[in-house]
Amino acid sequence: MKSYQHKVQYYETDGMGIVHHSNYIRWFEEARVDLLEQLGCGYDRIEAAGFGSPVLAVSCQYKTMARFGETVQILARITAYNGVRMTIGYEIFDAQTGTLRCTGESRHCFMQQDGRPVSLKRSWPELDRIFSRAADASPNTD
Repeated sequence: MKSYQHKVQYYETDGMGIVHHSNYIRWFEEARVDLLEQLGCGYDRIEAAGFGSPVLAVSCQYKTMARFGETVQILARITAYNGVRMTIGYEIFDAQTGTLRCTGESRHCFMQQDGRPVSLKRSWPELDRIFSRAADASPNTD
């Protein structure tokens, strides 16, 4: 999978010119959407099939500061998947220097549109295989 790139915008910074901490979580989401699209199963396809994938938890460990004008490279990968829940790990680097800016993860489940949990293994085997292969190909960060 190719990484996702984001150019830091002025509005994403605080009065000191440093990226506000909340924006890293937004960048995780941008990279997650891109990852799913690269896997051929974007949110539009998932929702059209009658499923959702809400965020259950998100964490972020800040390492160094990103600033206005920099471009960050975001590596997103499925680090755990069991058919009902999925964890995506993230690493954000300065695209020019390779300096690690932060790491984190988001945890998700799968549900039907009525809000009931669903097992993709039974309900959508094709998507289950895609996620299983992606998780198997990814180094485990747990």
